[in-house]
Amino acid sequence: MSGSKLSDVSFDAAATQAPPPADEALLGLTVHGLPPAEQAEAALEQAERSRSGRLKMFLVLLVCAAPVIASYFTYYVIRPEGRRNFGELVSQQPTIPAAQVKTLDGQPFALQSLKGQWLLLSASGAACDEVCQNNLYLQRQLRESLGREKDRLDWVWLVTDDGEPPQALRAALDQATVLRVPQALVAQWLQPAAGQQLGEHLYVVDPLGHWMMRFPAQLSRSDAAKARKDLERLLRASSSWDQEGR
Repeated sequence: MSGSKLSDVSFDAAATQAPPPADEALLGLTVHGLPPAEQAEAALEQAERSRSGRLKMFLVLLVCAAPVIASYFTYYVIRPEGRRNFGELVSQQPTIPAAQVKTLDGQPFALQSLKGQWLLLSASGAACDEVCQNNLYLQRQLRESLGREKDRLDWVWLVTDDGEPPQALRAALDQATVLRVPQALVAQWLQPAAGQQLGEHLYVVDPLGHWMMRFPAQLSRSDAAKARKDLERLLRASSSWDQEGR
């Protein structure tokens, strides 16, 4: 009798362990499907962090560039004293070529090392005709006329051939940067006005290395004061971010 009861109890226990309802089976499948969902959530979080990082980097770059943007806005848009500039502004503003050139004594020189200063440039053959000599004279005089701000401006002569400058001229170039740069390379960077020659202009390059202004061809000494005012406005507009020296 006791054996029969035990058998009945075992049978009843087995009978109570019915298969789980369909909903529970589906729930089990859903639980097993969670890992892909967690991976997707992690991927979304990673994408969000990437977007946040890019935004922060953009804001940092914007803060760094703000003084430069403000100075150019001041010069190009507000135009101090409501006057038009004398020099012609260059719209594309090409940068200094990444090229190795030479000094007059044959030493290698990285052209992009000119960055970090405002530059007043002229370019011509070594023989240096009357126009060239006038440009060199005006470069020196314009720089000196800036007074205590003159150390923020370098004057540069680009010699576009293999000739040797006149010995008498060398003494006047002690404060100039004189570089031997092939004509073709200069022409890729600086451009004269329509109908003019490359060597007839003075060119202005900003500390970031962008050619941004060209003074009229064969600038006369009587017009040099107008060019000086342009230089003074440029230096004043950039004073918040540009300091003397490289």
